[in-house]
Amino acid sequence: MAGGASKAVGGVLEVVGEIVGMLGENGNGGLFKKDCTDLVRRIALLKHLLEEIRDCGKLDELNNSESSSSSCSSSLSKGSWWNDLVLSLQAAKRLLSIAANFASSDSSDVAAKKISFQFQSVTWKLEKALRNIPYDRFDISEEVQEQVALVRAQLKRAAERYGSLKSRKFFHVLSQPLDKEGSNTSDEVVVEKQDHALEGIDSEADVADQVFDKLEQSQSPSLSSELAQEKPDALAIPVDFLCPISLELMRDPVIVATGQTYERSYIQTWIDCGNVTCPKTQQKLQHLTLTPNYALRSLITQWCTNHNIEQPTCVVNGKLKKSDGSFRDVSRDVAAIEALVRKLSSRSVEKQRAAVAEIRSLSKRSTDNRILIAEAGAIPILVNLLTTDDTVTQEHAVTSILNLSIYEDNKGLIMLAGAIPSIVQILRAGSMEARENAAATLFSLSHLDENKIIIGASGAIPALVDLLQNGSSRGKKDAATALFNLCVYPGNKGRAVRAGIISALLTMLTDSRNCMVDGALTILSVLASNQEAKVDIVKASTIPVLIDLLRTGLPRNKENAAAILLSLCKRDNENLACISRLGAVIPLNELAKSGTERAKRKATSLLELLHKLQQLQQA
Repeated sequence: MAGGASKAVGGVLEVVGEIVGMLGENGNGGLFKKDCTDLVRRIALLKHLLEEIRDCGKLDELNNSESSSSSCSSSLSKGSWWNDLVLSLQAAKRLLSIAANFASSDSSDVAAKKISFQFQSVTWKLEKALRNIPYDRFDISEEVQEQVALVRAQLKRAAERYGSLKSRKFFHVLSQPLDKEGSNTSDEVVVEKQDHALEGIDSEADVADQVFDKLEQSQSPSLSSELAQEKPDALAIPVDFLCPISLELMRDPVIVATGQTYERSYIQTWIDCGNVTCPKTQQKLQHLTLTPNYALRSLITQWCTNHNIEQPTCVVNGKLKKSDGSFRDVSRDVAAIEALVRKLSSRSVEKQRAAVAEIRSLSKRSTDNRILIAEAGAIPILVNLLTTDDTVTQEHAVTSILNLSIYEDNKGLIMLAGAIPSIVQILRAGSMEARENAAATLFSLSHLDENKIIIGASGAIPALVDLLQNGSSRGKKDAATALFNLCVYPGNKGRAVRAGIISALLTMLTDSRNCMVDGALTILSVLASNQEAKVDIVKASTIPVLIDLLRTGLPRNKENAAAILLSLCKRDNENLACISRLGAVIPLNELAKSGTERAKRKATSLLELLHKLQQLQQA
C-alpha cells in the first residue's frame, strides 16, 4: 500500500470526523440550521466508504498524494473523482463553519443568498464525486455501495430542491463579493458577461462544476443562492409535510421513538442499515417501532386536495384516465365492482367466498380492473381475508392480491394495508396453492427496493427457503424467484444463509433432472459476495459441482459458475488452490476463449488470480 495514498485517505477521514463533530459544537446552527444538519448527516454516512477505500490495498491511483487532506487537493490530478471528493469535503467543512454562526440580523441579504447557494454547490459536487467513484476497483462491499447510493439520492433531491442553476439572477448574485454590499459593475455588464459564460455549457451539472471551481480559487466563499429563485408560482410544501431524510412530500408518515416523523420506507432503510439513532436529532432510539402518523397523513391528503396536487388515483368522476391521456367511461364497472367489494365483508361465508372468487377472476383479466378494484377499497378487505379460517377464501384472497400487485401503484397500497405478516403466515402454513401464490406475491412486491427490506425483516425468507426445499415444482420456482429478488438487498443475504438456502441450492444443482440449475446458480451468484455465504458455499462442497458445470453446463450456467468461483476466490488463496487442484484451469481457458462476454471476463480474471498464486508459490 502506498504510504502517501493511505495518509491522504486517513486525512480525509479526519475531515469527515471534524465535520460530524461540528453538529454538536455549533449550538442551534443559526439561520442555516437545517442545511447544516442535513449536510453533516449525509457526510457522516461516507465514513465506511472511505474506510473501505483505505483498507482495500488498491490505492495505486492515489500514489500522487503525498500529503494529508489539508493539502492533498493540490497534489492530485485536477478533475479526478478523488480530487472532486476532497475539494467538496473541504468546502463543506468551511461552509459549515461559516453558516453555523451566520445571523440574519447582522449580515446582508446578499451574504445569506451566497451561503445558501454554496450549500447547493457543495451538494452538486459531492453527488458528482460519489457518482464517479470506481467502486469495482476498490472492491467496495454491496452494503456500503447501497449506503452511498442512498446518500447520492438524497444529495440529488436536495440539489433539485434548491432550484435551477441556470439563471441570470444567479450569476448576478454570484458576481457580488461576499464581504461587500455592492459592486461597481453595472447590471447590464454583469449580465452580458454571465450570458457569455454560459456559452458551451450543456447541463446544470456543468454550471455547478464551473461555479465550484471558482469557489475553490477564491479566498472566501463567493457564491449566491438560487434557493429563493424558484418559479414565482411554485407551491411551497409545508416543511412539516417533508420527510427529513428524503426531503420529499410524505405519503406514509411514521413516528420513531424520539417523536420525529419520517417517510416509512426511508426510515426503515436507515434502521435496516444498522443505524440506531434518530437521523434528525442524533438521539439514540430507545426502540425501533414505527408508529403510523395518521393525523399528519390526513393533513397531507387534505392539503394535496386543496392545492390540486395529483393523488395516486386514475379514476375521476367515473372515468378512467388511459395512458394516452384520454378518458374511458367506467361508471358501470365502478358500480359493479363497488357492490362486489361490499360483499367481501358479508357475514355469509358462501357469499364472501363467491365475491372474492369473482375479484380474483376480474383482477386477472386486465390492468383497468386492477385499478378499479383498488380504487373501490378492496385491498384492505382482501388483506383481512388472508387470516380467514376458510381455506378456499384464503386462496382466492392471496391470489387476488397477487394479481392486483401486478399494477405498480397497487404495490404501495398493499404494503400500506399491512399485508406482509399475513402473506408470510400463509407461506408457512397455507395450502400448497396458497403458499405458491404467497411466494409469487412476495416476488411481485419485492420489485420495489424498500419492500425488499420490509419483507426480509418479516420472517419471509425462512418460509421461502422451506418452500424451495419442500414445495411443489411450481412452488420451488416461485420461491426461487422471490429469494433472488430479496437477496439483491445485502441485508437479506445473511438471513437466507442462516435459513439454510445454500444446502437447498446445492440440491437443485445436483438434481439429475437439471430443471432448476439456472435458477440456483443465479441466486448463488448474488449470495457469493457475502462473507457468511462464501463460508457456507465452500463447506457444502459446492466448488467441485461448479467446476463440473464449467465443463458441461449450458453457456448461461458456465457464465454464472465462473462468476461464483471468482467471488469465492478473491482474496482467498486456499479456494484458489482448491480450484487449481480440481482441474479448473482447462475449462476456464476454454471459457475465456469461447464463452459469453461476461463469462470471458470472469474466466480471465480467475486465470490471472491463479497465475499470481503460482508465481507466489514458486517465489
